[in-house]
Amino acid sequence: MNRLRSKDLPILTLDEACELFYDGVSEYGPFWDHLLGYWNASVEAPDKILILKYEEVKREPGVHVRRLAEFMGVPFSAGEEEGGLVGEIVELCSFDKLRNLEVNKTGVSRFSEEIVVQNLGFFRKGEVGSRW
Repeated sequence: MNRLRSKDLPILTLDEACELFYDGVSEYGPFWDHLLGYWNASVEAPDKILILKYEEVKREPGVHVRRLAEFMGVPFSAGEEEGGLVGEIVELCSFDKLRNLEVNKTGVSRFSEEIVVQNLGFFRKGEVGSRW
């Protein structure tokens, strides 16, 4: 968000930005209200809304790729499973793979005429010991 902020505003540390975000101070409104709306809708219509938690997907990516395919109505066939297609999809969607795509090294995303962000800015290394 520092790349999108008005240049009149100070740069925020990651901890400061997270505190503001969690407190509901966001350009897009309170995060928790937004998340709760989707959570409630997924409980009411589990066939229409699928919520995947990052921690769970990271721990068992193949399980969740299969789950997503079933949710979308295109489950993997036995031949696709045996041929390693699930593992290939997991690899193609990995952060390392995405980070190293040419479009993410040199491309830009245009949010408006004034707001242009290098795609590389969407990938960062996590800090060891970071509380976020």
